[in-house]
Amino acid sequence: MSPARTTKGKKKRDLAAEAFEAGLRLVRADPSLSAVEFTVCRREKCAVAPRGGLVRVDSDGVVHAHPDRLTEPALWAWALAHAALHLGFGHVPAATGERVQPDDADLTARCAVVNRFLLGFRIGRAPDDLPAAYPDGDEERLAARWRRDGVPAVYEHCGTAGNAADLLLVPWNGWLGRVPEWQTAFASALTRTVSTALDMAGGRRDSMDGEAPRLRPWEEALSWFVSSYPLLGGIASGITLVADAELARAHGISVAAVDAEAAEIYVNPLRRYDDEEWRFILAHEMLHAALRHGDRCGTRDPYLFNVACDYVINGWLVEMQVGTMPEGLLHDPELAGLSAEEVYDRIAGDLRRMRRLSTLRGKGTGDILGGPLGSPRDYVDLDGFYRRGLAQGLDLHQRQERGFLPGGLVEEIRALSHPPLPWDARLARWFDEFVPRPEPVRSYARPSRRQAATPDIPRAGRYLPPEEIARCTFGVVLDTSGSMDRTLLGKALGAIASYAEARDVPAARVVFCDAAPHDAGYLPVTDIAGRVRVHGRGGTVLQPGIDLLLRADDFPPTAPVLVITDGWCDVLRVRREHAYLIPQGARLPFTARGPVFRVS
Repeated sequence: MSPARTTKGKKKRDLAAEAFEAGLRLVRADPSLSAVEFTVCRREKCAVAPRGGLVRVDSDGVVHAHPDRLTEPALWAWALAHAALHLGFGHVPAATGERVQPDDADLTARCAVVNRFLLGFRIGRAPDDLPAAYPDGDEERLAARWRRDGVPAVYEHCGTAGNAADLLLVPWNGWLGRVPEWQTAFASALTRTVSTALDMAGGRRDSMDGEAPRLRPWEEALSWFVSSYPLLGGIASGITLVADAELARAHGISVAAVDAEAAEIYVNPLRRYDDEEWRFILAHEMLHAALRHGDRCGTRDPYLFNVACDYVINGWLVEMQVGTMPEGLLHDPELAGLSAEEVYDRIAGDLRRMRRLSTLRGKGTGDILGGPLGSPRDYVDLDGFYRRGLAQGLDLHQRQERGFLPGGLVEEIRALSHPPLPWDARLARWFDEFVPRPEPVRSYARPSRRQAATPDIPRAGRYLPPEEIARCTFGVVLDTSGSMDRTLLGKALGAIASYAEARDVPAARVVFCDAAPHDAGYLPVTDIAGRVRVHGRGGTVLQPGIDLLLRADDFPPTAPVLVITDGWCDVLRVRREHAYLIPQGARLPFTARGPVFRVS
């Protein structure tokens, strides 16, 4: 046989069909889109196939493709994915009886929502003439807006059928079988895909196709928060579970405990609970950490404050129906609506009975730990992590209408979103409230310059009377013992000097104290730091210095007093307006009557 006849006898390749099949394989290979069952029609005489575009989908689940359009596989993959998402999003639901076709605004809105989803769901390649961004909102909101204002020209042809509609509603034929549930199938497949991707990121499986090892119940519960509960999903993604029976036994952890700084939850793997109970336990510990209950304790009894927080958290979780509360946990419906501080005030009067109550850690011990149980680690911006995680979770929970949230929990999350002012800003506010600024007065005894426009009219001049200047001051009782931190002194005195210069305060009445008071008289505030000397190494006794200051004849009776100490001092009684400046983490050995500013 001659070469010429061999060439003539070969079947001509259908390049258009090959490109279409390659694009279809890309769609079928995607685990989410493959769950949306559809058939393909590429017949030459198909009356539904678009002549100016690529594909069109009907409510029978048939994708009608252009029979001989030659384009690259990536474009076919994008168009087929677009059609499959119309089915998965419920844009072309199957139903019997007469069907009413969607109007132009509805068609455009549905295509815009699908294209917006495909911007983050990378499959194939979108045509070059499509917009690079799409407006927010679901199909109904976009359609309602565009019916009122008109469809923007940039979105008029963002479908896959050219100038025609790429959606077609037809009566469902019973002989084709049961009515398919494309939405449910796609949602389930997408959830499985996301869960598998999270397992890969967490190291629980090596590939999308590989089998993941069976998770233990507490790990299943944590994964559920990440994938299905947006309020705590951001917190759960950054939490590490430590399940070590020996560690739990050594530290007396009956069920679970949490360390907020390490972002670790310690669970006792020997305890047996079902999945719903483990969800409740982990949500309980995550809320302890996220709401910073350990830091909010202050001078209260740590265990009793832990018990008060347990009552509040368990009440919230029962209201929200997050999991199932295990038996024996603290819950009292009569305490609903109270904050942890209010509950603490109620239970602090019955210490003997409250000491017998049990937290998740055990009887008589709190499940809020003061530090990690493992080796030391470095952590960055934990406040920001917990605050951002809860704020974003609340936003997702409310936007997706995921269910009821107690008002107290929402209020605390909103409060975390607006962190407290820094100590120096609050100190400046205290000064503004109690240290008056000298106000000039006007007097014709000191006439001012006359205006050029009216030189014959005398005007009163402005001046500061001595009594005005004298009352614009404050007292400083400064701890100068050997235990005093120089960093604290520098920050405190720097903040005071900045305030005094900004508010025209001429001088402050200063008393240095260690074992005995040392009266320094009135000093320009900027010079106080240069006069500080450590006079003694004994214990700090500040009360004599306060008494000296308050009895001084040249100290105004309305001037406030600022006490700067490290907390290692005697019990103080200050019988006028006062405040304390102490290091972060330090505690005063008494209940302060005035505000306490903690220098960070």
